[in-house]
Amino acid sequence: MKRDRFEPPGENRAEAAAGRRTVPIMLRRPHRLGWLPPLATAAAVLLTWSLVAASGWVQPAYLAPSPLEVWDAFVRANTYHPIGGGIDRVVRGEENYFLWEHLVVSLRRIGIGLALAVVVGVPLGLVMGTVPSVRRVAGPYLDVLRSIPPLAYMGFLVAWFGIYDTSKIWLLFLAAFPPIALATINGVRGVREDQVNAVLSLGASRRQAVTSVVLPATLPDILSGLRVAVGFAWTTVVAAELVNGLPGIGGLAYLSGTQNKIALSVACILVIGLTAIALDAVIRLIERTLVPWRGKA
Repeated sequence: MKRDRFEPPGENRAEAAAGRRTVPIMLRRPHRLGWLPPLATAAAVLLTWSLVAASGWVQPAYLAPSPLEVWDAFVRANTYHPIGGGIDRVVRGEENYFLWEHLVVSLRRIGIGLALAVVVGVPLGLVMGTVPSVRRVAGPYLDVLRSIPPLAYMGFLVAWFGIYDTSKIWLLFLAAFPPIALATINGVRGVREDQVNAVLSLGASRRQAVTSVVLPATLPDILSGLRVAVGFAWTTVVAAELVNGLPGIGGLAYLSGTQNKIALSVACILVIGLTAIALDAVIRLIERTLVPWRGKA
C-alpha cells in the first residue's frame, strides 16, 4: 500500500494522529458564558456573608458587618459627611482624606519600592546569573534576605530612617527585591549557551551579548518575578504603614480596626485586594505585549 508522502513513518503515526485530534481542542474558542462561574461564586459569597451578618451568630454585631454596611463605609470614606459632637460639622472622607487618596499614597510608596527593586534586582540577577563566582558569594545572602519576614525589619528601619516615607519605601523594597533578583537569576541560567556563543563568535562583546541575547531571553522570568514582587509588596503595605501610615490604605485599614470600625476596615481590605488583582492584570497584559511567545498566563 502506497504511503502518503506527508504521512509520518512507523511509530510516529499514532503520535501524529493524536496531535491532529488535540489541535482542534486547543484552538477551540472559549465559552461565551465564561464570566458566569465567577459571577455565580461572587453572588454565593455575598449571600453567605449577608446571612451570617443577619443571623446574629457573631457578637457584638459590629464585628460582622453586612455587605451593605461595608458599602456604606466605603461611600462615607469617599464623600463629605457630617459628624455630631455638640456642633455639627462636615468632615472629608476618613482622617481628612478620601479613600482613593489613601490608595494613591500607598500606590506611590509601592511604586517607588518596586522601581528600586527592579533597578537593583535585575542588574544584580544578571551578574549573579552570568558570573558563577559572584553567585557563590552573594547567593547565600540573597537566600537569607528572602527568608526573613518583611515585618521583622520594621523597628530597625524606623530607627534608621524615621517614621516617614523613607522607612516604608525601604520595607517595600526589601519585600520586592528578592523575588525579582531570583527570577532574573533563574532566567539567565535558562538561556542556551550556544546562543550566547553564536553572537560572541560574530564579534559581539560580552555587554552586547547580555543586552541582545541574555536580557531579552530573561525578560519573561523578570516579569514573572515582578508579578510575585507586587503581591509581596501588597501583603507588606499594611506592615509598612503601621507607624505613621496616614494617609495610606494600609494605615487606614489598621487604624479603623483598632477603633472598632470593622466595616471600614473590611472596605479597605477589599480595596487592597481588588487593586492587587487589577495590578496583576496590567502586568499580565504587559507580559503578553512584550513577550508574546510565552503565551497567556
